[in-house]
Amino acid sequence: MDPCLLFFLLLLIGRNGLCQQAEVCLKSVINSCEDCIRSGPYCMWCKDLNFTKSGEQETVRCDTKAKLIERGCKTEDIIFPEDSKQIDKEDPLSESFNQEKPVQLSPQKISLKLRPGLSTTFSVSFKRVQGYPVDLYYLMDLSYSMKDDLENVKGLGKDLFEALKNITDYAQIGFGAFVDKTVLPYTNTNKEKLQKPCDENDQQCQAAFGYRHVLNMTSSETQFKEKVTEQFISGNLDSPEGSLDAMMQAAVCGDKIGWRNSSTRLIVLTTDAGFHMAGDGKLAGILEPSDEQCHMENRRYTKSIDMDYPSVGQLAMQLEKNNIQPIFAVTENVANVYKELSEMIPKSEVGVLSSDSKNVVELIKTAYNSLSSKVTLTHDNLPDNVRVIYTPKCKDAGQPGNSEGVCNNVKPGEKISFDVTVTAESCMNDKSFTIRPLGIKDTLTVSLSTNCDCECKDPEDSIHSHCKGKGRVKCGICSCSEGYVGQFCECSIGDKDKRSLRASCQRNNGTMECEGRGDCVCGRCQCHTTESGSSYHGDYCECDNEHCEKFQNKLCGGTGKCNCGRCECNAGYEGSACQCKVSEEACRTLNDTVCFGRGTCKCNRCECKEGYQRPQCQLCLGCPDPCQTKLNCIECLGFDSGPFKKNCSVACRKSIYHEMVDQFTIPDKQCLQKDTEGCWIKFKLDQLVREDNYKAEILKQRDEFGGTNVYYQGDGD
Repeated sequence: MDPCLLFFLLLLIGRNGLCQQAEVCLKSVINSCEDCIRSGPYCMWCKDLNFTKSGEQETVRCDTKAKLIERGCKTEDIIFPEDSKQIDKEDPLSESFNQEKPVQLSPQKISLKLRPGLSTTFSVSFKRVQGYPVDLYYLMDLSYSMKDDLENVKGLGKDLFEALKNITDYAQIGFGAFVDKTVLPYTNTNKEKLQKPCDENDQQCQAAFGYRHVLNMTSSETQFKEKVTEQFISGNLDSPEGSLDAMMQAAVCGDKIGWRNSSTRLIVLTTDAGFHMAGDGKLAGILEPSDEQCHMENRRYTKSIDMDYPSVGQLAMQLEKNNIQPIFAVTENVANVYKELSEMIPKSEVGVLSSDSKNVVELIKTAYNSLSSKVTLTHDNLPDNVRVIYTPKCKDAGQPGNSEGVCNNVKPGEKISFDVTVTAESCMNDKSFTIRPLGIKDTLTVSLSTNCDCECKDPEDSIHSHCKGKGRVKCGICSCSEGYVGQFCECSIGDKDKRSLRASCQRNNGTMECEGRGDCVCGRCQCHTTESGSSYHGDYCECDNEHCEKFQNKLCGGTGKCNCGRCECNAGYEGSACQCKVSEEACRTLNDTVCFGRGTCKCNRCECKEGYQRPQCQLCLGCPDPCQTKLNCIECLGFDSGPFKKNCSVACRKSIYHEMVDQFTIPDKQCLQKDTEGCWIKFKLDQLVREDNYKAEILKQRDEFGGTNVYYQGDGD
């Protein structure tokens, strides 16, 4: 095909919307306008009083706009609740930080009223304020292996503050330290070792501890240097440390740490070891899980030996809840461990620390730039049956996602935006959720309700002529006064109660009147017409003539009539779909019977009784052995003895025709069975036409030798 022609055809397809989703109204049982609106996003309701024809159900009022107009409903009579959105608060984005609470996300409040199943989209803008305050909490591992690192950190204050001043004039730094729980097997609990867990040669060693908060957030370089200089190394037994305990307390004890409300919050964790997590506390008999609460007195974590370590999930949730972004400054030997941890904690970074921590300032600068240049928009407390899709609008945009939207390489002061698409799948009222950038305090509150009601502007009359003067009009259909029922309130129920009258229109005490296919009028069903124009029928409108089995895509094979779900075949045809010509040719046996009388011939094929096998129902592989089931009859017929001796004629002669012989002529299997007198009877059975109908040959002479019952397949005597 000519490439130009192909391009032209594709253009036409796109312009005509052939690739777009078709509007369909998938309705089920519809009794009102509200039922219609709730049944699908494209369902609309026609309130025209004369829209339905005689015998038509009110369900036809519910369809797509195109179908309703096609059936003659005027546009002004079509009810279709529409989506609406209203921005309730939209403070402009701040240009720079000026000691007041800056605005970095806009709008701040929005109200949505949605049609279930239909989406609405609004835009959210973000701009990181230049000079936005930074709170950095330096959380250091003071186990013995970090001895050299501590000496270098004591001189880091000046470099840290200079690095932060390049970012903002409003920087603060705090300091905390951790080792591990002071119980076995994590720490030597010998009294002397608890007081001095380091080597004997180390004079400057502090007592074992779990987590201690050393310095509140401060902008004083001198104060930071003084407090850090006062710190000494400590020690423990095992390699993993209690870093998750320390991070949890630093996150949830906001007032004690000194986090500001409007600031970028960072925790810089420096360590050369892995970490204990939830479940490890069992080794020390600590079974109580972390409660994610602040337990800090006199700057120490007081529940260290009472509560287990937090799980990674608990820590991630509290860091996100408190808008804290962790930077893991770790040595090469544990870098991979913390990279895996970082994947489970949103807005976190990992940097490789030199063996003596000299590169920590450069590492923090690199990690901060990486964190601040990535903007992730997500949500909290999303109601059930609500979907959100984020589409980032920026130079380096991530893929649209239903849990978050991401913009990378965003510079300070650069304005970006996200298209947020919200869909409610069901009806709901007064729900809300929040949208926010990870690590940023700013939020957008989304208030959400759905449009599931019909505003039909009905006539104010309580009595309307359309309802025979016995009811009022509601969205084009009658709502009857007390004591009247029917499509037009034409039936007076008299001294009967409405429930019993309606019950007479319910089949098998069901809940659906007239099977949902008709109206209960004065206790009897008046059936509607089907969409194709024929009528439902039956006492409960349970029947139609359109839903029978098909053959070759034709109802009843085109050789029969559909009646209440079953095919009535024309002369000369049979089968559930009238798919077969009447014939017994393949069912005929050599003795000119049909299926040996042990089945029926349908569609020129034997349908055998239980146990008998096709093609002609001759053999029964699952039936009881006749050698055993017919023994009592053989004994009474051949030797006038046994349980049936007194009524042998009645019990046996109708099912067995027998002969006493000296030698067998029947080629079938031989039976050898012991009778009631202890003798052995030899006989053969030939099954004739029908099920219980046999010819028997019985040897005249019985044997008296002993033995067990034997069942022979051969022909021998």
